[in-house]
Amino acid sequence: MVQAALSGTAQAWAALGGDPALLDRVRYEGTGGLPAELPVMELARSTVAVCALAAAELAARRTGGPVPSVRVDDGAVTAAFLSDRLVRVDGEAPTTFAPLSRFWQAADGWVRTHANYPHHRARLPAALGLPADAGVEAVADVIGRRGAAEVEETVYAAGGLAVAARTPEEWAAHEQGAPAAAAPLLTRTSLYDFGEQPPRRLPELTGDVTLPAAGLRVLDLTRVLAGPVATRTLALLGADVLRVDAPQLPESQEAHNDTGMGKRSTRLDLGDRGDRGGDRRTFEGLLESADVVVLGYRPGALDRFPGLTPEALAVRRPGLVVAQLSAWGRYGPWRERRGFDSLVQVATGIAAIEGDQGQPGALPAQALDHGTGYLLAAGVLRALTDQHDESGARLVRLALSQTAAWLVNGLERGKPEEAAYDPGPWLTETDSPVGRLRHALPPVSFAGGPANWARPPGIWGTDAPQWR
Repeated sequence: MVQAALSGTAQAWAALGGDPALLDRVRYEGTGGLPAELPVMELARSTVAVCALAAAELAARRTGGPVPSVRVDDGAVTAAFLSDRLVRVDGEAPTTFAPLSRFWQAADGWVRTHANYPHHRARLPAALGLPADAGVEAVADVIGRRGAAEVEETVYAAGGLAVAARTPEEWAAHEQGAPAAAAPLLTRTSLYDFGEQPPRRLPELTGDVTLPAAGLRVLDLTRVLAGPVATRTLALLGADVLRVDAPQLPESQEAHNDTGMGKRSTRLDLGDRGDRGGDRRTFEGLLESADVVVLGYRPGALDRFPGLTPEALAVRRPGLVVAQLSAWGRYGPWRERRGFDSLVQVATGIAAIEGDQGQPGALPAQALDHGTGYLLAAGVLRALTDQHDESGARLVRLALSQTAAWLVNGLERGKPEEAAYDPGPWLTETDSPVGRLRHALPPVSFAGGPANWARPPGIWGTDAPQWR
């Protein structure tokens, strides 16, 4: 187990531009429970390891001491990757997938749909020529008489979410999958260096608990899981994280109960300028003193709002770190398409690998989301460390499809992990505005670092749009 973990961690750390000598600071222990044909546990422990190591590295810069040792416990990692399923409020479990979010057998294969959000739920039957209240049987009947690729394109054209199941070989030959094969796990880019700007020197840290992101302000423009996991991790490490959502887009309080740990959440209409500037002026005020902006919307989605591209943000806020996440990457014909972990699994051949007897399967956790989230947080932390030596804004980009390619083609497959797993030791309870909350403890751990978030999640979208 340890050798595989070191291999995966070394690959991810190299992609992040980290010093390979620091890998000796990482220690692995415990047993996990993410059994799969693909090396899901290796992906999980490796992404958590590099995130913890990046946090420890930044902590050392801010304390002036050596890089603390990092501990990666497979039990804690497993609980964290299952956190969206393990969370409870007053003993009640969340709803993970809606009835129309599932696999469907088409005339020539399989299709996976995503219809958890109301607007996606409404668009699926409409695309298939069905009434808005159509149920599983009616949708199954229509899809069963059509080709998988036809359903994929028809639903997408109507603004819905459907992806035809492909094998890894079919994805490699696909016009979206082919360029993905040549893309790196992530990219790190220096944006603008205005010369007169000195390297960023964050204040020295003192105290019993080391919070490497203390004093940093993070604007969180992400949704669903991967982006919120990244910003949840930055909040754990001391950042003031403010999530901003559009009032017209619905969000699940159940999802926020898991990913809102340590953060605050508000709603602003970036298209509202009003008589005195409206919500957009409020957002601009937040941006003026932000240190990090995390973008989790599909490429092009924010382009209608002037000044929100990474390059424009960097010009307006020299020294900013921008982290950008997408489902399919910024290349190929699918670059502007929406996507979710479950759909990326289906398109890239993961579902075919994990399937049985001709039926597609799924990973034991939304590992692409969680793993990409920890990589995204690690990219932000490494950018902040780099800024101690060189000035200029930084851009970190990741895509779920690239994490999928790494899982399928980049990580060594070993013996599947054992299925028996008790998450109990890595769960805790706390009072919260929504009730008694049970949640997974953070897996990111280094000597002297935080053991838990400073605050539970609140009610989604109800915090004041201001920094602490």
